Amino acid sequence: MQNLDLSKIKKIFFVGIGGIGISAIARMMVLEGKEVIGSDITENEMTDELRELGIKIFLGQKIELIPKDADLIVYSIAIPRYDPNFFEKLKNLGVSMLTYPQMLGLVTKDKHTIAVSGTHGKTTVTAMIAKILIDTRKDPSVIVGSLLKDSKSNLIVGKSEYFVVEACEYERSFLNVKPKIAVITNIETDHLDYYKDLADIQNAFSEFISQTKDMVIYNSKNINISLLVGEFKGKLVDYSKYLNKVPKLSVPGEHNRMNGAAALAVADVLGIDEDDAQKSLAGFLGTWRRLEKKGETKDGTIIYDDYAHHPTEIRASLQALCELYPKNSKKITVIFQPHLYSRTKALFDGFSKAFKEADLVILLPIYFAREKLDETVSSGKLAEVICKNGDKAIAFTDFELATEYLRSQVWGGNDIFVTMGAGEAYKIADLLFKYKLDKTISETAPSGT
Repeated sequence: MQNLDLSKIKKIFFVGIGGIGISAIARMMVLEGKEVIGSDITENEMTDELRELGIKIFLGQKIELIPKDADLIVYSIAIPRYDPNFFEKLKNLGVSMLTYPQMLGLVTKDKHTIAVSGTHGKTTVTAMIAKILIDTRKDPSVIVGSLLKDSKSNLIVGKSEYFVVEACEYERSFLNVKPKIAVITNIETDHLDYYKDLADIQNAFSEFISQTKDMVIYNSKNINISLLVGEFKGKLVDYSKYLNKVPKLSVPGEHNRMNGAAALAVADVLGIDEDDAQKSLAGFLGTWRRLEKKGETKDGTIIYDDYAHHPTEIRASLQALCELYPKNSKKITVIFQPHLYSRTKALFDGFSKAFKEADLVILLPIYFAREKLDETVSSGKLAEVICKNGDKAIAFTDFELATEYLRSQVWGGNDIFVTMGAGEAYKIADLLFKYKLDKTISETAPSGT
């Protein structure tokens, strides 16, 4: 379907339009003058923003919502798993259909595409590269899996040949993109609801590398990547060699310094002046839901929200907080919602040891998303093992009980509160601090991951 002529498409219906990636494509199509309509099961920040652009969005998932004169249906890759019956009905409509990853491949195929992938850090690296290119007047287009601080959007539409995209490995989605430059941050075991094991994940990345046209930029210190790049016929660039060139960042943590090294490597191969790239990078303020400082209560409690949902990401975020706030100067309370039964089970040992830098972990019920109930794993069982490992954790059976518990605690200037996870943990902060937040964090506040 990558041969589909988008210039002949006039009306597009997006199923799952509120997703962070698919919403960016919907925005792009509106800017190209196409009529865009969509649906999603729930409302969120993305659907609110899209409605402001004039896009009509339906709540729910019914075939009847799709106009009979639609030329194209773009759907989230989650749809076939969430609702296979609905997906079968979609296919029977006789309308051209593309997944979001296929659509991403279509809009980037004739561009100088820089695709950023990896188990961790791809959102931040994508945003860093985007900022450098924008600040140095390269006028790129950008699609990122978060909201950029400067534009408060997940989409930038530029006029140059450069297109920077975040390329997700889930269900081999990134194989729809054939970039000129691939940036690979790291490879770890994840998404085991789809992949069989680490070897299966590496096979997918190997294929991604093989279809990259010119250059692979990677971290040679990550053995899981280094094993794959030897057969690549193009140019290899080791971004770990740029670490000593990373300026002092506004975003904390060693992981963000490595992210910065990847961005500087891209700037270098594109011929961007090193001083200009470093100056831009020093002004990078992070992205939405990546250790994002949300505010401060009148009693001095500081609130963060973070997307971390893998043990490595949790450790990195907590290390970054400890870098900002020296040990023993603050009490860190984490509200964590595990994401998926399969991930929690496969990485259970890692999760049980990931919260060493936290003083208290509040665990919410597992966000099961696309999966069926699995009673062999639970937040309660995870809390038990965290406590056996010498840390403090409490599991709650629903959000309301967790909120009541937190409201009963006395907080003050020594407290840091972090909602963490890829699901809905952030809603706790909204419930708890709805009437207590007395200021919004300034654009210069530290944030990251």
